[in-house]
Amino acid sequence: MSQSPDAFFDRDADGRYLPQPSCRGPWDPNSLHGRVIVGLLAHEIEQRHGDDELMPARLTVDMYRLPDFSPIRMETRVIRDGYRIKVIDAEMFSGDKSVGRASCQLLRRTENPAGQVWKPENWDVPAPEDIDVPDSQRLGMGGMWAMRPIRGGFGSDGQKQTWISELRDLVAGIALTPWMRVALAADFASPFANSGAGGLGYINTDVTLYLHRLPVGEWVGMETVNHQATDGVAIGECYLYDREGAIGSSAVAALAQKRK
Repeated sequence: MSQSPDAFFDRDADGRYLPQPSCRGPWDPNSLHGRVIVGLLAHEIEQRHGDDELMPARLTVDMYRLPDFSPIRMETRVIRDGYRIKVIDAEMFSGDKSVGRASCQLLRRTENPAGQVWKPENWDVPAPEDIDVPDSQRLGMGGMWAMRPIRGGFGSDGQKQTWISELRDLVAGIALTPWMRVALAADFASPFANSGAGGLGYINTDVTLYLHRLPVGEWVGMETVNHQATDGVAIGECYLYDREGAIGSSAVAALAQKRK
């Protein structure tokens, strides 16, 4: 599946990211979607500090203010630059306001120790191209991403499974990497895990993505495994997959919210 030339962000002469209309989120028509915030922070960390010998095993993004469509600048800082462990912090500024921050832990790839360790059963689901769904179910938010629902969906209070893939690049002129693909998908854990028979009433305030390997191919599989809520505070979690099996998980915290 090739990406559209309509990327989420352009760049200006000062290197700032310029949000395009495709970035628009569901909660406020003048704000950006959480998925592009997570994706852009992940991209900045990869561009400045990525290393082929290191696996980005954890990305935590705090989203404490809804950014508008002002130009975005980034700052990153190396917290630890060891041989086996590297830790990077990144901060996002929309205009002159700090709107989000990320912490990424990169671990050196080696070999698994000997011996078997318990793990969940791998999911057994149809491949994306083998799923025949109506056109109305093939696109998320009217074309922000592609979907191939497997089980359940919005309006369902049962467990849900789906494939999700990108339709456009994150930054104009830069091809999506596996890391960028899964970072963009990670935010979907909130609407997927926290929606039910009454629709979606929670806005997530963070995302934590755990990976033991990067995804292969264009499709990321998501399976809801947890939702709990008390007094308007919710948590949700999804397991993540590609065509070859499990790759990690995405967890979120969320607050009860109404759309403007």
